[in-house]
Amino acid sequence: MSGYAKTAVLLAGMTGLFMAVGFLLGGQGGMLIAFVVALGMNVFAYWNSGSIVLRQYGAREVSAQSHPQLHTMVARLAERAALPMPRVYVMDNAQPNAFATGRDPAHGAVAVTTGLMQRLDDTELAGVIAHELAHIKNRDTLIMTVTATIAGAISMLANFALFFGRGRNSGMGLIGTIAIMILAPLAAMLVQMAISRSREYEADRIGAGIAGNPMGLAGALDKIASGAARIDNHAAENNPATAHLFIINPLHAHKRDSLFSTHPATENRIKRLRALASSDTPLRHDGPPPSRRGHIPPGHLPR
Repeated sequence: MSGYAKTAVLLAGMTGLFMAVGFLLGGQGGMLIAFVVALGMNVFAYWNSGSIVLRQYGAREVSAQSHPQLHTMVARLAERAALPMPRVYVMDNAQPNAFATGRDPAHGAVAVTTGLMQRLDDTELAGVIAHELAHIKNRDTLIMTVTATIAGAISMLANFALFFGRGRNSGMGLIGTIAIMILAPLAAMLVQMAISRSREYEADRIGAGIAGNPMGLAGALDKIASGAARIDNHAAENNPATAHLFIINPLHAHKRDSLFSTHPATENRIKRLRALASSDTPLRHDGPPPSRRGHIPPGHLPR
């Protein structure tokens, strides 16, 4: 299924869930209001979801003047991936992590934490950036950011139930209203899980080709998983609907593959990358062949 088709199915599912909660809280009138709100939210999320997520994490855009080595690395990897130069952001966060956003490659953005730049060497950092560029190339970023925006709205709507819903004065009663508060966010999470975790594996594969070194990304995933397990990401804890955006889950959870995991198990991802590195199959990234300009120069980024 194409990126556009997946986006349409996902938005339809989220809209339906939003309307269902509206119906349970306000009957047909509530469903109609929820439908109108959902339509507006879908349009708003399409155009603004990326900037919303960046603001939630306090990401600041950096320039070639302020972060020349980081900018050069992103530019060269984007060239190899046959992508427009994305905007580059840095988050002041000790947890090593990163995500990409943007409704299409022309509006792509890559955000990395200060902890990521401090703990990874250049080869590993290039692997992470290449992974995020693969998400932009595959248009996964549109699906993930729109989902995060609408899932958060569903959770807020469910919380309004106790104060503005009709549940306490209808057949649902207080218990039914509380059930909505619990089940609606859970349903939204399950819709998020419906975005196949294979997209992470695919971004790993394509990212390894863009960077030209699967072991760089493998080493990065190992370090990021270790850091994320020990270092809190308070912004992510306050916005759990956005956790699936990151290269590694920032919420200290999902240590194994399971139905409810947003990310494949890190050890499985590393295993696949190691197999890719030892394989005789040429790395592919669907961009121009490696060149001198595509090479990532030695040396470390500013700490």
